[in-house]
Amino acid sequence: MSTIYALASARGRAGVAVLRLSGSEAGTVLAVLTGRDVPPPRRAALRSFIDPATGEVIDRGLALWFPAPASFTGEDVAEIHLHGGPAVIAAAVAALEQVSGLVPAEPGEFTRRAFENGRLDLTEAEGLADLVNADTEAQRMQALRQMDGALGALYEGWRGDLIRALAFLEAELDFPDEDLPEELAGRVLPDLERLAREIRAHLADDRRGEALRDGFQVVITGAPNVGKSSLLNALARREVAIVSEHAGTTRDALEVRLDLGGYPVVLVDTAGLRDSTDVIEQEGVRRARQRAGSADLRLRLYEPGGAPGETDAGDMVVLNKTDLADGPPPEGVFGISVRTGAGMDALLAALEERVVARMGLREAPSLTRARHRRALEEAAGHLDRATEGLRAGREPELAAEDVRLAARSLGRITGRVDVEEILDVVFGEFCVGK
Repeated sequence: MSTIYALASARGRAGVAVLRLSGSEAGTVLAVLTGRDVPPPRRAALRSFIDPATGEVIDRGLALWFPAPASFTGEDVAEIHLHGGPAVIAAAVAALEQVSGLVPAEPGEFTRRAFENGRLDLTEAEGLADLVNADTEAQRMQALRQMDGALGALYEGWRGDLIRALAFLEAELDFPDEDLPEELAGRVLPDLERLAREIRAHLADDRRGEALRDGFQVVITGAPNVGKSSLLNALARREVAIVSEHAGTTRDALEVRLDLGGYPVVLVDTAGLRDSTDVIEQEGVRRARQRAGSADLRLRLYEPGGAPGETDAGDMVVLNKTDLADGPPPEGVFGISVRTGAGMDALLAALEERVVARMGLREAPSLTRARHRRALEEAAGHLDRATEGLRAGREPELAAEDVRLAARSLGRITGRVDVEEILDVVFGEFCVGK
């Protein structure tokens, strides 16, 4: 496998640039660039870095050496820590390009090599990608738990139980004349039923982990001119949407990301809901209804003299312009005035409470990706068929095949089997240098 290199990170003129190399020639390249032997493993050494073509010193910085297999990728890895100025970085990269056998790393290639060398499974790799992209404290915590192997350990535990059950079933099929315990198939049935229940319970998480990773979707809906765009701007504390007294100003969905209590929220302003002969406005209303239908939470906004429209359980109904109202809002309705700020703190606190209740971290790790969910649903389906067949006394060969398919579905999540088709998708999420 070729030796790869990448600018792993750079933090401006006053900061540090890190160049990382991985592969069998990493140590040789480090020696060429410093004119000295590699430093002791995992100890930083001060070195001058030299242009191999001219012999001129590029910079003085730190060299680190991580021999295989005790490295991130499982290969020989070298790191060069330099000053972060653009000229230094450009000269260092140009020097690397002159070294024969070095090739630039593709996005995610370091992490992919770590996976291929058994240093981490796919769920840990995905957790690392989520950690790099985390915007909020809760996202950081969930990604760190996944990167530390909590999710992979859960799935591998289930897979190990399935392999054990499969061994019992196949023993009864393959060695019917041996002195084996009686009714092996009946013995594994309770374990298979337990696994099916545990997987179903794991799936019934209200998509909490996915919402935490992607952002809790809050859509503001209501008739034109009730103050939807003004509310968006007030919650975002900046001018995101154009505010106008002219009805139909908002034609498309506008999004802004918020951090509420450490949790990511995507707040969406939509077109006013009304009948219109304007083709563009009609499309805006259609999109507004579509976004509202798929939202995690809807803020149903209306004004004095109006109505919130059709609401669902769990919607937050908000009466705006209470400074123009004759009396207090009805029970269960949040009264606010975006213009004066009245009631905004209470609304924001209630919204944060809803978000935390929906996405709060639990003791057990949450599944975070659609591919995990698909594989788990497949595994649960195979287990349902296996247990149903065993209870009905049908051929144990069919149950064994379903158990095998369930184990294979779980293996695809962690990367134990049949993963080649998804590797490009998983590691394509990373930046160069990871």
